[in-house]
Amino acid sequence: MAEVQGAANLKPRFSRILLKLSGEALAPPAAAGLDLDALGQIAVEVKEVADLGLQLAIVIGAGNYIRGTDYEARGMDRSAADHMGMLATVINSLALQNALEQVGITTRVMSAIEMQDVCEPYIRRRAVRHLEKGRVVIFAAGTGNPYFTTDTAASLRAMEIGAEVILKASHTVDGVYDRDPVREPNAKRFERLTYIEVLQKNLKVMDSTAISMCMDNRLPIIVFNLRKPGNIRKAVMGEPIGTWVESAT
Repeated sequence: MAEVQGAANLKPRFSRILLKLSGEALAPPAAAGLDLDALGQIAVEVKEVADLGLQLAIVIGAGNYIRGTDYEARGMDRSAADHMGMLATVINSLALQNALEQVGITTRVMSAIEMQDVCEPYIRRRAVRHLEKGRVVIFAAGTGNPYFTTDTAASLRAMEIGAEVILKASHTVDGVYDRDPVREPNAKRFERLTYIEVLQKNLKVMDSTAISMCMDNRLPIIVFNLRKPGNIRKAVMGEPIGTWVESAT
């Protein structure tokens, strides 16, 4: 009986997940652009999860190249800045696709902005079919609309494909804190939070639109540290890691 229970514990807790990566996770230390070593390490981590047999989709930010809000603050039109950011997510997505395929993972990039020479246009049914065939799907170009973050895009795509959880991978912290733990070492880390608590406390998990969408659809979020090897696998296995954001009941 113990052996049977042990085998059961090796099964992933989730069968279809969406992994949200920040663009900064792909950047070289203290620089902009792409770190090929970081890409390779992420690819190895993703392969470890994909080999468990679950279905995996990914959304990547563009902070290693551009943030629309930063350029807006300097006088650029927000729509133009956001569209530049969307194009940067396509660059990141193609780079990650290459890294994944180098470790043997069949991958598709689907863009909310059509550019058929380099990736597929986003079509929900086609995306689900790719997942059912065991392909990792990377959603690029956000929602295709300015004023919406890649966090919101992650929430939207997760609900469209029927994901059971969003894994929010942080490149700096190991969960959600009441204050910035980098600046304040005594900051408190939360193990579990409700969506309402995140909104009321203005905690830096995802933007308020993304959190509200997850709350309305009871889609849990796990915030964890990407830098520690094996953490993506621990998250999909349901091990106590990082901070869980979910409904109160």
